Amino acid sequence: MSEDTRTTRARPSNDTAADDRAPPPESETGSGGSRAAEDIVAQVESGARTPRGISGRIIIVTCVAWTLFQLWFASPLPFVLGFGIFNGTEARSIHLAFALFLAFTAYPAFKASPRHHIPVLDWLFALAGAFCAAYLVLFNDALATRPGAPTTTDVTVGVIGLLLLLEATRRALGPPLLVVALVFLGYTFGGQYMPDVIAHKGASLEKAMSHFWLSTEGVFGVALGVSTTMVFLFVAFGAFLERAGAGLYFIRVAFAFMGHLRGGPAKAAVVSSAMTGLISGSSIANVVTTGTFTIPLMKKVGFPGTKAGAVEVASSTNGQLTPPIMGAAAFLMVEYVGISYMEVMKHAIVPALISYIALVYIVHLEAVKAGMKGLPRATVRPWHQAAIGFLGSFLVVSGMAAVVYYGFGWLKPVAGDATPWIAASVLLIAHVALVWVVSRVPPMPETAEITEVPAAGPTVLSGLHFLLPVVVLVWCLMIEQLSPGLSAFWAATMMVFNVVTQRPLAARFRGLDGGAIGSAAWHGLTDLYHGTVMAARNMIGIGVATAAAGIIVGAVTLTGVGQVLTEMIEYLSGGSLMIMLLLTAVTSLLLGMGLPTTANYIVVSTLMAPVIVTLGAENGLIVPLIAAHMFVFYFGILADDTPPVGLAAFAASAISGSDPIKTGIQGFTYDIRTAILPFLFIFNTELLLIGVNSWIHGIVVFCFALVAMLTFAAATQRYFIVRCRPYEVAALLLIAFTMFRPGFWMDMVAPELLEIDPTRIEAMAEQVPENGRLRVRVEGMTLEGDEVSKAVMLPMGGLGTGAERLLSAGLALREEDGRVLVDDIVFDSTADKLGFDFDWEITKVMVKNEERPPNQLFFIPALALLLVVWWTQRVRLRRQETTGRETGRA
Repeated sequence: MSEDTRTTRARPSNDTAADDRAPPPESETGSGGSRAAEDIVAQVESGARTPRGISGRIIIVTCVAWTLFQLWFASPLPFVLGFGIFNGTEARSIHLAFALFLAFTAYPAFKASPRHHIPVLDWLFALAGAFCAAYLVLFNDALATRPGAPTTTDVTVGVIGLLLLLEATRRALGPPLLVVALVFLGYTFGGQYMPDVIAHKGASLEKAMSHFWLSTEGVFGVALGVSTTMVFLFVAFGAFLERAGAGLYFIRVAFAFMGHLRGGPAKAAVVSSAMTGLISGSSIANVVTTGTFTIPLMKKVGFPGTKAGAVEVASSTNGQLTPPIMGAAAFLMVEYVGISYMEVMKHAIVPALISYIALVYIVHLEAVKAGMKGLPRATVRPWHQAAIGFLGSFLVVSGMAAVVYYGFGWLKPVAGDATPWIAASVLLIAHVALVWVVSRVPPMPETAEITEVPAAGPTVLSGLHFLLPVVVLVWCLMIEQLSPGLSAFWAATMMVFNVVTQRPLAARFRGLDGGAIGSAAWHGLTDLYHGTVMAARNMIGIGVATAAAGIIVGAVTLTGVGQVLTEMIEYLSGGSLMIMLLLTAVTSLLLGMGLPTTANYIVVSTLMAPVIVTLGAENGLIVPLIAAHMFVFYFGILADDTPPVGLAAFAASAISGSDPIKTGIQGFTYDIRTAILPFLFIFNTELLLIGVNSWIHGIVVFCFALVAMLTFAAATQRYFIVRCRPYEVAALLLIAFTMFRPGFWMDMVAPELLEIDPTRIEAMAEQVPENGRLRVRVEGMTLEGDEVSKAVMLPMGGLGTGAERLLSAGLALREEDGRVLVDDIVFDSTADKLGFDFDWEITKVMVKNEERPPNQLFFIPALALLLVVWWTQRVRLRRQETTGRETGRA
């Protein structure tokens, strides 16, 4: 999909400027499947048109200019040099101008439209679209003098710009997002003709265009801002990594360690997709990056085409869940939820890890059931040598991380402002040293075609320098705590240096002559050039998608339909949180079948995330906002392999030669393990590391969640040690549920919360620890006449008397006939923001039951039952082996 930080697959070194997407040689299937998949990526990701001559050069120059502008905007240079400084609105305007120009020049209007030249009409659309988008920066001063009072020219530009944006959306992303945007636009203008339940007075053309095009509430809103300030830099970072050969390196490392195992190519596909997820947040690009090489190898060791494609689809869709990149939606979470990017990564890490490990386990079960074997080894080594080689590689990487973390962490308070210069010097030395190490091993092949398991040691050593930019990225995010955009800028800068210098340095260390070194240097510059073009082309769809999604968000804010939809969903769910979660999941999947993940996330999170939080509160469950957004995010990603439209499944089936619908269905069955996670972390937020305050607690959560996920995977595959009987499947599902949510059973033994008489609220507020929260249930009527009953977590701030702490939260209470009522609310206080209103009644004060046993006690019977299932299956396996031996002797 065109939604997220992404790369396209590894390309040979003789790419041409006119066609930067030239495919490598066909895979061993000989069916042209890799080219078909490449075509899908071209049509969806970066535009299928590759004009020659002057038109092609204009596209290339525009792509390079866009990348250079984004690097300039993200860098500190404008502020250091004192010129070329753009504010957020101006940068968004220029960003969209580039995206619209390239959308009309790189994407043909129809399938039958010319691919190798650009019609005059498309040139006119491109120029007009770029002008309309740049209108905000070209006439910024004039627009600032008439906010909310657009002139005829302003409205005309807005209308033309909106129409051209819709057409660009159709070309780059297909009809679904266009249809959704048109529905919301129709609702904006025709609200007075709608049914009473969703009717509104409608918006005039002037008001709508001012809102959608001339303000930051619509097209130029938060989503486009995230695309401008963060996403492009991560796209560029991934593009430079890919051009340098990191994608190929990750694939070969995965095969080196897992290719010899049962179903090894499939396991390697999962691991390489996880590693590719470090630099790519696009499901379809991930499929083509790794699947071109892994799917034929999976078929070679015995996987049917459908299952080979499904494994790649499942692992590639999960790549968007993998920190540190996670695609554009993760950056949008930063803005929508109001937390740091580090916190987003923290919340995402446990679900992503257990989901990937479980997929490796599923692949193992498939291989065991089919009696598959792995690939032959290039060299047969004793197991202890292999272990030492793996451990040595691990220690090298861990040592680098430790030096960066502890060395620079200690250095920063001592060296102060000199730390960046010292860090840059250390990175330079490390880069030269690692390239020297690379030069000591055989060069990595130009293609990822693999016929036997590569030797682990040389394979790992052949690309260690690729880890340095990732180290820079993580360092900037975690230690320096820079913004994601600035962190990506420095990582991309390190990657540019890597791309340009790695080849000539390696040639010098190998003792090659001056001509070879010069050729290697030119090759590095060529890689850099292609990386800048690739980054911009991969951003076209994202820029258009985030702008088009802004239409939907703008319609919601202009009409207030969000509150109406909340009430409708609450009505349809009957007040049941579980039914509402199912409705949200289905909505995300349905929208995701046609929308890219970013647009899907923007739409559904805008409409549904507040509903999850609100309805959860009304059911007495405090749902953290990040949990609601992660819920929506997960199902938006799963839509990429949901038939009948899952484009990741179409790309995989093009490579495997299998039916795309069957591939999508099989992939979704593998992804059931991922689909249950959002439901679980709504009720058990420890899976998102919320409330986990120590490493030990985090490790315990991870270990038991992993056992639960592997147990669930075995149940869904109906195979543990041997094929499971129905009662064993039921037992495994019960074990998995218990370990994922032990509190469900403990609630039957002892309540988690005790209800206290509301007249004691001041005493309870005084006992709350400093900066703790008090849980209360309130009931009342809104100004619109709607009855409200919900649970609220009220922050208590610093220590003091109960009345003082309640007042610091914005609440003044009074007692009438044994009832506690809200007497006054401090404007813009915490209580005001939480929705308290005058004369609402505090019906309950709920405090934690300190005598309740720990939920984890139910792990004991769950593990005991798991041991029983294991023992019974082990006995059955021995009987089968004995019977087989006796049959063989007979």
